[in-house]
Amino acid sequence: MSPSDTVLLTTPLDALHRELGGKMVPFAGYAMPVQYPKGILGEHLATRSGAGLFDVSHMGQVTIEAADPAALLEKLVPGDIAGLGVGRTRYSVFTNPAGGILDDLMISKLAPTKLYLVVNAACKQADFAHMKDKLGADADIRMLDDRALLALQGPKAAEVMSGLCDGAAQQPFMSIRETQVAGIPALITRSGYTGEDGYEISVPSAKAEKLARLLLGLPGVEPVGLGARDSLRLEAGLCLYGSDIDTETSPIEAGLSWIIGKRRREQGGFPGADRILAELADSPAKRRVGIRPDGRAPARAHTEITDEAGNRLGEVTSGGFGPSLDGPLAMGYVPAAFAQPGTKVKLVVRGKPLDATIVAMPFVAHRYFKGV
Repeated sequence: MSPSDTVLLTTPLDALHRELGGKMVPFAGYAMPVQYPKGILGEHLATRSGAGLFDVSHMGQVTIEAADPAALLEKLVPGDIAGLGVGRTRYSVFTNPAGGILDDLMISKLAPTKLYLVVNAACKQADFAHMKDKLGADADIRMLDDRALLALQGPKAAEVMSGLCDGAAQQPFMSIRETQVAGIPALITRSGYTGEDGYEISVPSAKAEKLARLLLGLPGVEPVGLGARDSLRLEAGLCLYGSDIDTETSPIEAGLSWIIGKRRREQGGFPGADRILAELADSPAKRRVGIRPDGRAPARAHTEITDEAGNRLGEVTSGGFGPSLDGPLAMGYVPAAFAQPGTKVKLVVRGKPLDATIVAMPFVAHRYFKGV
């Protein structure tokens, strides 16, 4: 074991990952499985056809309790949190005074006086400090270090959950409830980051392995690592913080204008509102786009994007092979004038300009639950 490995944190499922043959790698300060013996391609396709089980316990789980926590949190995010109903979940971003993105997160309203947040692993300590600094005088903000988080994703996820949790199949998309899964107290959101139907299940750390083993023992459920998690979210056209969005990128450039409701657009009052609202009104100078290389060569992050004459436009922020498409795909930023689907561009792969086309996203249609 190298010195760097000795300082890696572990999730409550670490022993299970190793037992299952997970290839462990450093990620956001944790030892995490990048893949299992089935391999990234097999895990990806298993999630698209059945149900994949992901350990996302490295993510940050936070509660905010106050007389009106939604109003407080609106000081830090551009989303309409006051309008979020109890039992509902919303995607948003923390913004900085320059209009850039500090992190993206999921916000759920457990009660009028209590919010539950899930933030990215690499940002969770900074996010927690940010909230404590800006809101701590008026709210009780807690990091839930004693809880694990599992994600069950795929077209068979509802069927699997129905056998373990009453009402799972009827739970609406982007909703949250406190319930039990196989007798284990759990906080369940119907959400995920693969483009598939599914659930994120928060349970006490001590119960995580029991639940994971139970789920993996059911037909159609496969363990899935970070590799397939990344290819699934890329096919779904979803942003990865630190790659596709960062402190310089605005939500409008990133194609996330939909997270800013009418009231917030009219009233502002969030960090970076001047820039963000101006870009909403006048269009940003650059936009995040989907790109399909014409050949088979994948274009990885930082690959240069040029116009057909060879003039630099930008670079790829996420790219690779899309197993569901049986071909390469990428996302990146280009000037707004080149963002129209059908626009021809070049990707400079290993010094060679290769033909590619700007396309609409998602690359693979979302299959979120729409109701019974």
